[in-house]
Amino acid sequence: MTNDASLVPRRFLLRTAAVLGAAVTARLLTADPTAEPGGAAPSGGPPPAASGPGAAVPARPDHRLRPLAGYGAPEAARRLPTPVRTRPILRMAGAAHPMVLTFDDGPDPRYTPPVLDLLRRHHVRASFFVCGEMAETQGGLLRRMVDEGHVIGNHSWSHPLLTRASTAVVRAELERTSEAVERAVGQPPQWMRAPYGAWNRRVFRLGAELGMDAFAWTVDSLDWKEPGTRTIIDQVLNGAGPGVIVLAHDAGGDRSQTVAALRTYLPRLLADGHRFTVPVRGEV
Repeated sequence: MTNDASLVPRRFLLRTAAVLGAAVTARLLTADPTAEPGGAAPSGGPPPAASGPGAAVPARPDHRLRPLAGYGAPEAARRLPTPVRTRPILRMAGAAHPMVLTFDDGPDPRYTPPVLDLLRRHHVRASFFVCGEMAETQGGLLRRMVDEGHVIGNHSWSHPLLTRASTAVVRAELERTSEAVERAVGQPPQWMRAPYGAWNRRVFRLGAELGMDAFAWTVDSLDWKEPGTRTIIDQVLNGAGPGVIVLAHDAGGDRSQTVAALRTYLPRLLADGHRFTVPVRGEV
């Protein structure tokens, strides 16, 4: 990812050509993990959305997660074994599990700060899957994320289609990003998300070798299409439910619609009784 506006059309075309989802993952996982890059671009969509939010106003506002302080995580968490998955985490387990908000492609100094401001105002933590070429120059925003209790994940260095990349390229994309995050906050990411939601055995294995578990999503807000604020709001509200993982973006294009939508749907979800969390290794 880069701030160069000329890359936005390329990113949009790539996203449109490589539509995401669980069906893609299932097809890609049948590929030979040692084969050279190739094959068709992803197709299909994300898993069906969960049922919509209820109408009850919570009796206590203290269900929202409070910020944490300080960089890094307990040393014990860093030593947890990392599974080599056959599919990414698509939803948090448990009938009453809180929702997870995630933001990809940043940090972007134009859009990430207002997203963080809104999350702080409502005492909600989220997960940010960052691109290394963006994170490298935005150490202050990474430190703010950690200081305010958010989780930082690895979204590759330059947002390529990893399933068409060689082993060396995939490793470099993930490793450089983890190093950039560690330089900024003192610890590498423990979570990763493949660009376009495109996974295969090689990507799962290399991510695990670098100590990262694979995290996808349940509901796509469609904000990467810049479809209008109302569409983004409807996507999130209609898909909300226990354990739902919401995909949104704080970079990669004009994300003013994302910010405007978050300003509306986040307080609505809280008023409807939804809670939010971040993934914790050993609990997912």
